[in-house]
Amino acid sequence: MPDTTPDLPALPVTFRPGRTRAVLVVLAVATFAAITAVGMLLDGLGAGERLSFVLTALLLAGVLFLLARPRVTADEAGVTVVNLTNKRRLAWAEILQVNLRNGDPWAFLDLSDGTSLPALGIQPGIARQRAIQDARALRALVAARSAATPDAPRG
Repeated sequence: MPDTTPDLPALPVTFRPGRTRAVLVVLAVATFAAITAVGMLLDGLGAGERLSFVLTALLLAGVLFLLARPRVTADEAGVTVVNLTNKRRLAWAEILQVNLRNGDPWAFLDLSDGTSLPALGIQPGIARQRAIQDARALRALVAARSAATPDAPRG
């Protein structure tokens, strides 16, 4: 039977959906360029109308860049989870378990306060196998770091 335990990655390490992020960034740039070009090339538009095209393009590109923001960064002190609009810093002892079940849109971190935190930086969207590897690596880091601090509260 093959060993499925991942090697611990060197810290600091950042987990993010690379392919999804690349698609979103390219789409944001293309959307901005296309809408701005249409606004500038249309005849009969005033300066205010052209500006509204540029601002609309900027708004749409901003939303796409926001969708490309999620990541999970692990370092010696703990884990930082950056989702769409919020960022949360966790000590290693606060994380009880890393879950990425079949059908989950992203990983979830079970926390010592009884809550669960979505970690959008690990999502199986385009690259399912990569997300599974990332979740296993983070799970192994949590297990190793939690064992290193035995006096920490564990649920």
